[in-house]
Amino acid sequence: MTRLQGKTAVITGGGTGIGLAAAKRFVEEGAFVYLFGRRQEALDGAVAELGSSARAVKGSVTDQSDLDRLYAAVKAERGGLDIVFANAGTGSFSPLGEITPAHYDEIFDINVKGLIFTVQKALPLMSAGASIILTGSSAGTVGTPQFSVYSASKAAIRNLARTWALDLRSTGIRVNVLSPGPTKTELALAALGEEGMAAMGGSTPMGRVGETSEIAAVAAFLASSDSSYMTGGEIFADGGQAQV
Repeated sequence: MTRLQGKTAVITGGGTGIGLAAAKRFVEEGAFVYLFGRRQEALDGAVAELGSSARAVKGSVTDQSDLDRLYAAVKAERGGLDIVFANAGTGSFSPLGEITPAHYDEIFDINVKGLIFTVQKALPLMSAGASIILTGSSAGTVGTPQFSVYSASKAAIRNLARTWALDLRSTGIRVNVLSPGPTKTELALAALGEEGMAAMGGSTPMGRVGETSEIAAVAAFLASSDSSYMTGGEIFADGGQAQV
C-alpha cells in the first residue's frame, strides 16, 4: 500500500519498539520518517534498517532546544510535516505509599509535558489533512496495581486529545490516541520481565501480548486519510484488555 506516499512523519521514541515498528510501516507505505530519540546507537541501527527514507535526530522530548532542533531540520529539509506520532514514553512501578517526587517527575515530564511540547512545536509545520497520533495505553482506562503514576499520565493523554480536537477544529488537523495493551517492547520487558509479560498477555481476552507490528498497523491507519473522519478519538489495540 502507498497510503502515505509523499508524506513526512516525525516519530518520537522512534529508535525501538512501537516507534520503530511504526517507522517501518510508514516507510513501506511511502512516507519519509524522522526518528527522534535519546539513544544514538538505537537511532543509527534503525536508520540503517529503514534506508534512505529515514533520518534520525538525537534528543529528548523533555528538552525544548532538542525539539526545536528536530523541527528546524524538518522545515529545512522537507518544508512541512504531515504526521506526528508522539510516542516517546516511560513507566515504572511504585505502589501508593512509596511514590517519590523523582518517580512522578520522570514519568510526567516525558509522558505528558514532553508530549505536549512535541505536538505544540510541530503545529507551525502542519496544515489541513495532517494527523497527530498520541500514544496512550490501556492502563489509562483500567486500574493496574503499583502503576498509578504511569496510568494517570496516560489518562491525561486521552483528555489532551479530546481538548485539542476542539482547539484544532478550524485547522483541518486531526488528533487521536492509539492505546496499546501488553506489547513486546524493551520497555515492557524491562518493567515486567518475561514471566510478567506472559501473565499480562494471558489476562487479555485474546490470551497473548501484542506484536509491535500490530500496533504499527493501527498507527498507519490513523496517519492516513483512511481515518479522515476521526478526531478526538481513541483506538485500543490491546487484545481486549480494557474492553471487558
